[in-house]
Amino acid sequence: MKMYFASKRHPRICALTVAVALGMAGIANAAPPQEQPGDPNRVWIRFQPGQKAQIKALVAQKIQALQMAAAKSAGKAAAVAPISGKTHYEFDNLNSVVMTLPPEVLASLRGNRNLVIEQDVPRYPMAEAVPFGIDKVQARDVVATGADGTGVKVCVIDSGLKADHEDFAGVAITGYAPSGQSWNTDTCGHGTHVAGTIAAVGGNGKGVVGVSPGKVSLHIIKYFDGPTCGRSYSSTLVDAANRCAQAGAKIINMSLGGTLSSSSENTAFTTLLNQGVLSIAAAGNDGNSAKSYPASYASVISVASVDSNNVKATTSQFNDAVDIAAPGEGILSTYPKKGTPVKVNGVDYETNRISGAAEIAVSAPMVDGARCASSGSWSGKVVLCERGDISFNDKVVNAKNGGALGVVIYNNVAGPFAGTLGDGVTSTIPAVSVSQADGQTLRGLAGQTATVSGVTIYNVDSYNFSSGTSMATPHVAGVAALLLSAKPSATPAQLRDAMTSTALDLGAAGRDNEYGFGLVQGFEALEALVGGGTPGNQAPVANFSSAVNGLSVNFTDSSSDSDGSIASRSWNFGDGTTSTATNPSKTYAAAGTYTVTLTVTDNAGATHSKSSTVTVSGGSGGVQTYSNDTDANIPDNNATGVSSSIVVSGRSGNAPSNAEVSVNIVHPFQGDLIVDLIAPDGSVYNLHSRTGQSTDNIIKTYTVNLSSEALNGTWKLRAADRAAQDVGKIDSWSIKF
Repeated sequence: MKMYFASKRHPRICALTVAVALGMAGIANAAPPQEQPGDPNRVWIRFQPGQKAQIKALVAQKIQALQMAAAKSAGKAAAVAPISGKTHYEFDNLNSVVMTLPPEVLASLRGNRNLVIEQDVPRYPMAEAVPFGIDKVQARDVVATGADGTGVKVCVIDSGLKADHEDFAGVAITGYAPSGQSWNTDTCGHGTHVAGTIAAVGGNGKGVVGVSPGKVSLHIIKYFDGPTCGRSYSSTLVDAANRCAQAGAKIINMSLGGTLSSSSENTAFTTLLNQGVLSIAAAGNDGNSAKSYPASYASVISVASVDSNNVKATTSQFNDAVDIAAPGEGILSTYPKKGTPVKVNGVDYETNRISGAAEIAVSAPMVDGARCASSGSWSGKVVLCERGDISFNDKVVNAKNGGALGVVIYNNVAGPFAGTLGDGVTSTIPAVSVSQADGQTLRGLAGQTATVSGVTIYNVDSYNFSSGTSMATPHVAGVAALLLSAKPSATPAQLRDAMTSTALDLGAAGRDNEYGFGLVQGFEALEALVGGGTPGNQAPVANFSSAVNGLSVNFTDSSSDSDGSIASRSWNFGDGTTSTATNPSKTYAAAGTYTVTLTVTDNAGATHSKSSTVTVSGGSGGVQTYSNDTDANIPDNNATGVSSSIVVSGRSGNAPSNAEVSVNIVHPFQGDLIVDLIAPDGSVYNLHSRTGQSTDNIIKTYTVNLSSEALNGTWKLRAADRAAQDVGKIDSWSIKF
């Protein structure tokens, strides 16, 4: 389960503090599965240097005492179930062991002030469910300079690799797997997809091209296993990362994570950083401001996901640990399996099995169930459902409750996708996914007999679209490999600085919680690292405000460019009309809400867009709406805060007693914020005062009695953050009177 806390402020774990963590992360498919707790009896035990032998002896003594007590209680030893413990790992460099122990033994150890005990928290793969990214990160531009990744080894800690896949032919690959497993096979598919983004061969006329096209070496650590990837633990991750370093890898890719931190794990990654190893991990796919680990450790680069339009994925987690962004939505890469095609009228339609659905085949008439938000009269049918609104599991449950024999879920955006019913969730009917185009074709074939099979075909040279921060992470790892091949002496700090200092700024100007420093740009980073030159051109930042009077709106441009000038502007007013004026006026033909977009281009050709809505009305009551859509960054833990202004002129009299103030503030912790409306005469009207605790954002309309205030003058919205760690911005606000 996930754990939610009343306050985000947690005390530090001191050297002799006993810390116990519970919880895990889930695979972030279209609907993230329910998190499950790990084994509470599997723990890290951290001790003073040189005390390992004594601790192991103490544990053995306590287990023996427990065995004897149980035997005495039972009357004879033969009647007692075995009582034992298991040692999983011994980390001498961390003064730690990882053990699974009886609860009674753990309880007694927790009273020892010389030990630090914390649960070995689980780790999961982080893929949402369904590549254009190569050029987005300027990979081919870097490769063209000769910095193609040759001589660099990247370690991929994941679900293994279909090493004989056609798109890895000629790539130098080594690996490790625990006893009974094989690193060079992958029934989950997650690891093969990730590795393909890093190293798929280019120029072979097959499949896809990686960031380092067949040039970088790979070392594969099998961390997850099985068709659904499963879960693993922080201690296993530390062991895997140490094995990466031992194999000579200077870059580690971890498209995985969990919701809770581990001080032992944190120490391990700090140690690796000090040894010259750059660790890169997925920021997480829960779509909230929670932190994921290991990505959120200071020694690890945290990667957010963006789509083909450079917009943050809705599932990508956002917080002050995010360092950089990379393409992660709809990424095509290598895959080791495929679904059995849906067959209608002798035509095959390619599928992916929905993980957890029954692996059986059925044939029945097909019916269109729209988005399958509720059950229909589908007895004996195959139901076609569009993706969206509810989870895959809910769609399958609704179909089954309606009597359906099978389910076909088609994408609501271009391309195919992969999905799951959830961690440990199963169904007795088959369910598969198809692309949007195939789904729309199948809708036209409703009433025809469809054959649907949930049987997955494994160990094939296939390709698949997937989405999530898991897919974004290998783009950054690949770029880091290119940079390291250009400058083998580069330190992890130099690689990190080269990428973050030259990233394409997205979202709020400068670093922000959604995109970090922005979209990784390989060529710009190469220039900064090798040439020592200044970063490339920084894109402009589009911003504007508006004032509404009936059907008419006056727009004011407030865009900026940090290293040049705005060369041109393009306004789209949302009704089919446009303008290139700096501060245009627009009169709409009809009342309504319109989305207005301003795109600015700087003197070097870089562009940026800003969109906001305006609401106009044809009423004659004199009520007008004034807005400011210019972003205003809120400083962290600062009583002064930041103010955003709206100037009102040409009005007469006082404001009404029911003025409406609409606020859109982006911030990961409402409880940090104090928000005030300041009238032209300096009067302060408090709108929000540190309530809401860890709730994200303030998007709300307040009704305020302003009858004592003159309409004309400068109105201000002031937002102050009164606690450390989190930052945000005033995205937009308006006042209606």
